[in-house]
Amino acid sequence: MKTVFISDLHLDKNQPELIKHFIEFIEGYNEEIDNLYILGDLVESWVGDDDPAIGTDQALEVIRTLSKKSSVYFMHGNRDFMISSKICNKYGMKLINDPTTITIFNKKITLMHGDLLCTDDIKYQEFRKLVRNEEWQKMMMTKSLKERMQYAESLRLKSKTETDGKQEFIMDVNNNEVENIFREHDADVLIHGHTHRPMVHDINLNKKMCKRIVLGDWGKQSHILEIDATGMNFKKILLT
Repeated sequence: MKTVFISDLHLDKNQPELIKHFIEFIEGYNEEIDNLYILGDLVESWVGDDDPAIGTDQALEVIRTLSKKSSVYFMHGNRDFMISSKICNKYGMKLINDPTTITIFNKKITLMHGDLLCTDDIKYQEFRKLVRNEEWQKMMMTKSLKERMQYAESLRLKSKTETDGKQEFIMDVNNNEVENIFREHDADVLIHGHTHRPMVHDINLNKKMCKRIVLGDWGKQSHILEIDATGMNFKKILLT
């Protein structure tokens, strides 16, 4: 049995082929997955418990089906932080904090979405603090569904424009913050997404060899991580 880690699917009604790919991926693991960790940005946007999940409802139902025999864990990303515990329960997912530390085969593994590591992007960190505030979210829920969906779309377009104008290093993790996380959680492995830069980084931290594993975003190809009794397998999957 395997524990599988995925991130940054950005499922969206405008990309039906990606939704189909994800459904086939989950159904392909049907008999062998024991735990699935979704480390944020499962969907491109989510505006509250009344979000109609247009185009993504079938993918969410596949997760619900999987959860009947496997454990599914979900962590907020920067696109889907409005997914509540109520919605997680509806689709069989357990909402976990960012960061969360687990132990698998005697390895301490810290899980994050990854945006908290990008401390050089000061403007984004200020925005993140605002929208994760409970009072801000309550205020947003006083708006109509149409208003919230329009706002989410405007944020998506604004984010794309700002990203195109930012220097590369600002959008990547800060190495000092990465080391702080390893020390704080006494972790052997750090797994995260967000940066869309899939890679395995070996880190020598005071003579302790650690690994930072960056999961990939989903598109023509995707990078996931499998862990079982044989070890860790950082794996590329192709869009069919």
